Amino acid sequence: MKRTLLIAAMLAMGSAALAQEAGIKVLAAGSLRAALTDAARAFEAAAPGRKVELGFGASGLLKDRLVGGERADVFASANMEHPQALAAAGKAAAPQAFARNKLCALGVPGFEATPQTLVDRLLDPTIRVGTSTPKADPAGDYAFAMFERIEKSGRAGANKVLSDKALQLTGGPNSPPPPKDRNVYGALVAANAADVFLTYCTNVVIAQREQPALRRIEIPDVVNVSASYGVTVLIGAPEAATQFVQFLLSPAGQGVLAQHGFATP
Repeated sequence: MKRTLLIAAMLAMGSAALAQEAGIKVLAAGSLRAALTDAARAFEAAAPGRKVELGFGASGLLKDRLVGGERADVFASANMEHPQALAAAGKAAAPQAFARNKLCALGVPGFEATPQTLVDRLLDPTIRVGTSTPKADPAGDYAFAMFERIEKSGRAGANKVLSDKALQLTGGPNSPPPPKDRNVYGALVAANAADVFLTYCTNVVIAQREQPALRRIEIPDVVNVSASYGVTVLIGAPEAATQFVQFLLSPAGQGVLAQHGFATP
C-alpha cells in the first residue's frame, strides 16, 4: 500500500513537472494583444497541459528588456529588426516573418478626409497628428517612414513638417501606461489628444469597435508602409516555445491572425 502511494506521488510530481515544463512566456508587440491571446488559447486547446503566459508592450522596449537579461521563451515583434538584433546578440534563433500589417489613419468624429485628401489634411498646420514613439515602438518608425514617402511623392519639405509636428503619444519609455483592457489609440483620439492618429489598421479596427464614432481613413498605397512582423525563440527555451511558433506559422495560426486583420507574411 505504501509503495502504491509512493508511486502515485512520484507520478503526480512528474506530471506537475511536465506541465511546468510545457509552460512558455511570450513577450509580444502591443498590436498583437487580441490576436495572440486568441492564438495562445487555440494552441493550449490543441494540447492540454501547455500553458502560454503573455506579456505585451512596445517592441523596442521589449527587445531592450530581453537584451538586459529578462527571461522569455518567445518574442513576437512588430518588425523584423528587433528580433534580428536579439539573434545577432546570441540571445535568440533567427527570426521568421509571421504576419503583415499596414498603416491607417484614425480620426476624431469630425475629422474630414478621404484617401485622396489625407496628405493635405496631415500637412495642415491646424491638424494635430499623433504617432507612436520611433525607435521604441515600430509603429512610430513606420509613421515616420511614411513622412519620408510623402516627401518623395512630390511634397517638398513634407518630411520635416510632419516629423516636427508629430505628437509621439504612446509606445515610448516615458509614455503613460495604456488603459487596461482598452485600445490606447482609440482612447487617445476619443480624449481629443490628437485630431488624427497614424497606427496599424488592425488597431483601428479595435478602436472603432470600442469607439464607433471614430473615423477610419485609408492611406494611399503610394505613401503607405507595410509592416512585417517577426517572431523568434529565445536561447534555452523549452520545446513548447518552438511548437508555439510553428503553430503561428501553420494554417490554423494564420487563420486566427487573419480574423484580427493581419495578412500572411
